[in-house]
Amino acid sequence: MEYTEAWLKYRCLSLSRQQCEEKLYNSLISYAVTSEEGLKESPCFAMLISEFEQGVESLLGSRPCRVYDGSETLRFAVDPTFGTQDAYLIDFTQKDGFGAVTAHDAKGLLYGVFRLLQLVATGQTLAGLKQTCIPSNPLRMLNHWDNMDGSIERGYSGRSFFFADDQVLVNERTRAYARLVASVGINAVVINNVNVRSAATYLITDRYFDKVRALSEIFDEYGISLYLSLNFAAPIELGGLEVSDPLDPGVINWWKEKMAEVYAAVPKLGGFLVKADSEGRPGPFTYGRDHADGANMLARAVQPYGGRIIWRCFVYNCRQDWRDTKTDRARSGYDNFMPLDGRFLDNVILQIKNGPMDFQVREPVHPLFGGLMHTNQMLEVQIAQEYTGQQKHVCYLLPMFKQILDFKTYMPGHEDATVADIISTRALKNANGGIAAVANTGNDENWTGHDLAAANLYGFGRLAFDTTVDPESVAREWAQLTFAGSTQEAIDAIVDILMRSWPAYEKYTSPLGIGWMVNPNHHYGPNVEGYEFDRWGTYHRANWRGIGVDRTTKGTGYTMQYREPNASMYENVETCPEELLLFFHFIPYDYVLKTGKTLIQHIYDTHFEGAQEAEGFLDTWKKLEGQIEDKEAYERVLERLTIQADSAVEWRDRINTYFYRRCGVSDQKGRKIYE
Repeated sequence: MEYTEAWLKYRCLSLSRQQCEEKLYNSLISYAVTSEEGLKESPCFAMLISEFEQGVESLLGSRPCRVYDGSETLRFAVDPTFGTQDAYLIDFTQKDGFGAVTAHDAKGLLYGVFRLLQLVATGQTLAGLKQTCIPSNPLRMLNHWDNMDGSIERGYSGRSFFFADDQVLVNERTRAYARLVASVGINAVVINNVNVRSAATYLITDRYFDKVRALSEIFDEYGISLYLSLNFAAPIELGGLEVSDPLDPGVINWWKEKMAEVYAAVPKLGGFLVKADSEGRPGPFTYGRDHADGANMLARAVQPYGGRIIWRCFVYNCRQDWRDTKTDRARSGYDNFMPLDGRFLDNVILQIKNGPMDFQVREPVHPLFGGLMHTNQMLEVQIAQEYTGQQKHVCYLLPMFKQILDFKTYMPGHEDATVADIISTRALKNANGGIAAVANTGNDENWTGHDLAAANLYGFGRLAFDTTVDPESVAREWAQLTFAGSTQEAIDAIVDILMRSWPAYEKYTSPLGIGWMVNPNHHYGPNVEGYEFDRWGTYHRANWRGIGVDRTTKGTGYTMQYREPNASMYENVETCPEELLLFFHFIPYDYVLKTGKTLIQHIYDTHFEGAQEAEGFLDTWKKLEGQIEDKEAYERVLERLTIQADSAVEWRDRINTYFYRRCGVSDQKGRKIYE
């Protein structure tokens, strides 16, 4: 299947010589490489030179010339004393008109080249530019939930381009994907689903070693480490053992020998991602062991090869009785992992979802951030829009991610530490840390199904590399690169749609942090009681009096998992942020919010407003016909925005009708609500 180059189009700028001189683009016409001996050893070296030469030729119409006689106008250099791993500096402040890209290592130089080309492609002036980029996170990862039959769990962009018919695919699209994600600083990729079953269990056997090694080598050329999701029960399923008990000597030895075999065949493997004791997956609980026992056993097996074990904290009771109002799924991550703080080895990283539930449109930050003080941690977010429109709806998630990263945890001794400080290893000086996103790609021509959904992929990479970036600036940058050649009015409109999309989606779906009002299993579309009497612990507790889950000390006690003053803030209904009010409290319909509206009127108003905004996105896009250079992309987005506008009306009517029938209170504005 064909595929687009997304934000890497490098469309010719068609500038005059004078314009090139004014922007200092003429400094890109010749270049030299210093400290080349060290660079030649890196698999990234040839790639960064090729990317620079082809990129400049595409943008400016002339291929740069490499020189060796000191006549260069741009210098590439590696300086191991500069910054940290992957860091780079772009400097065009020299009076002689020269430019320089200096990096800590070859990977940093690759990122610097991509960034330089992005600056040129968006028309920014290089003269006087000095941009230092030291990555915020050591590990910047994408988690693919791809299955070996070619399907993708929670995939909304076609089928897998890593797997088909239980085979590993290695082809030109593999390279195109690696180039795409490396261009925004991604340095680690998990290619298979965390729910490891059937053929995927055999990825650590000689059935697949050749293809996995070939894939890892392509990734390595772009500075990306390949990771695999691992089946904790592999000693049983592959080795014929009777148990997979992490403290059993036979199991320990089996993993030791297996990892020696794996790393001999795939030496560039970064490590493994593990989902255990969650949603039916095997784990240490079966044997009366805890998660530190399980993770450390694997960590010891991969430690000689520099491997990491990334252990997911998404562990909860998925067989809850809806009648039980004390058991709380939100508590589970903290309850399971907080007692283990300090017991995990240095090459174990706990991967913690951004919130305590499951990627809802609004959740509080997970209390393990700021709770754990002696454990490597990484943040897990989802750019596959499982609960935020499934890439049929535009929902730009960077503003949400930025709020999560900026959340202050009040960790003792580090009271000002944010989530960003913790995962970056800055606050706790941990050995490992980072951020991961559940990926939103597939084999659709445009990679992400909805063309505007690619903003989340691009934006995640940029935010992972630099957690201080402004989401709106990133949106504009992405739009300029992706829709190059379109009018300024079109670029402005795209940015406006992106920036208003998350609030709009929140308005017409679930109110004030309650979540879960979706159809079971596939999670698309409104179903207010779809999970209300189910086993998954995802309740909203709505009745004729009000709605919400009491998670205070009088309820499930979840609020006390936070450090003060956050615990008291959430505990008190008057100080609880209203966007999370129903997550923490049961609220009567006649409760008056800070806006002066009752809760029920707020529900009515936001759902009407959200549906109107979705219709507005469609109307705005229709006016851009002829202003988007890529006509096929225009039509694809038009189709998706039409779906979104229709779906938002369905959400509005079902939610408003449900609550009207529950409480019998009419809309003060007299709008149509179905009796």
